[in-house]
Amino acid sequence: MPLLSPNSLLSSPHIATINSVRFFPTGRSGLLNPTTLHRFYSSRLSWQASSPMATPSSQDNGGVPGVAASKSSADRIGEIKRITKETNVHVNINLDGSGVSECSTGIPFLDHMLDQLASHGLFDVHVRATGDIHIDDHHTNEDVALAIGTALLQALGDRKGICRFGHIAVPLDEAAVEVILDLSGRPHLSCDLTIPTERVGTYDTQLVEHFFQSLVNTSGMTLHIRQLAGKNSHHIIEATFKAFARALRQAVEYDLRRGGSVPSSKGVLSRS
Repeated sequence: MPLLSPNSLLSSPHIATINSVRFFPTGRSGLLNPTTLHRFYSSRLSWQASSPMATPSSQDNGGVPGVAASKSSADRIGEIKRITKETNVHVNINLDGSGVSECSTGIPFLDHMLDQLASHGLFDVHVRATGDIHIDDHHTNEDVALAIGTALLQALGDRKGICRFGHIAVPLDEAAVEVILDLSGRPHLSCDLTIPTERVGTYDTQLVEHFFQSLVNTSGMTLHIRQLAGKNSHHIIEATFKAFARALRQAVEYDLRRGGSVPSSKGVLSRS
């Protein structure tokens, strides 16, 4: 069977059209994978832009709802290098990834939590950091979070077509944590965690809230974290990172009904 161009795919007999609504083939779950959808839209955008029949208006946005011309011709990737006298941090995050995690911060427990961010958010997360951990983990923990927040800000671009909001509660054994977030451009953190021990391994549990405060500050995110239950420090913190990952995944996915518009009555979602 010959390969179809993205435009001819839209008119393919394999895609049903009922009352002007196209129904795409799906996987076994019956759901259209947002990452697949994003890549399909992106490939159509690239094909149209290179087509001699493409008009200037179609080159602007490919004629495709849910895709911003400034950001959507490729995967949404943010890459940041942050170098200070205290730390050297390199972060690369792909919002349309598959859950790949390659993280080495010199703080084993933080690496474990970043693995949760990648795995449960289905983001590709690459972090390399060195810092003054001979003093303590504070500066490295903070600067990794600042860099991740900045990479998220870069990857999101103008935020056209995204769902914007995320809300989920995640259990881990006896622990349960609820996360609500808004990719509003306005940084705010409300963190209600009661972690019973001062350390998990060598990791200072005070650094959990500081991690999220730093990430919020550079990403321009409104984030509410609320502990519903839990007695084990490791479980509480891990449930927090898993819930954050799933809520963020909800927020960055595309809303097909929005048709590529900015999810705000103001028409813009800015960092300021």
